[in-house]
Amino acid sequence: MARNGELTPQQERFAREVASGKSQADAYRAAYKVKPGTKPGSIHACASELMADPKIALRVRELQAAAAERAEMTAADVLREAMRLARFDIRKLYREDGSPVPIHELDDETAAAVQAVEIQEVYEGSGADRVFVGYTKKYKVADKNAALEKLFKHFGLYEVDNRQQGEAAAAMVEVVFRKANG
Repeated sequence: MARNGELTPQQERFAREVASGKSQADAYRAAYKVKPGTKPGSIHACASELMADPKIALRVRELQAAAAERAEMTAADVLREAMRLARFDIRKLYREDGSPVPIHELDDETAAAVQAVEIQEVYEGSGADRVFVGYTKKYKVADKNAALEKLFKHFGLYEVDNRQQGEAAAAMVEVVFRKANG
């Protein structure tokens, strides 16, 4: 252990390796010089001893929490992405002359809606007379209807629609019942 409760460089490396998903034994091998022929049981014991140190265990938890925070996607993020797809305007994929905008020139909103780009080389003629004439480019975009359906569910719009349909059906049944009894 280093002075003032700080971790040694090897302990810090061990903590980082464990936090990145390596086994404790593999993290130990990465952080410390292990002599050839060292028994796996010895490596496991040393690694386990390191993880039992409260300062090292705390550092591993800190690193894991920081990684989780960076990778975390919130419900608000998912909702924003669904709204981005629902608002996607296919016209943004093309220039005024009808030619496709190169993928590297798409704005972030448009690029987010593109699932794939298929590019085929086009040739005329055959054999030795074959001449390259250009490319055929096809964009595959996200399913806008699926994004809208998810937003409908999120905002409870299906419930409103179903309630309205139920009210209309009940009113129809009442009219039919009155006519039959009337």
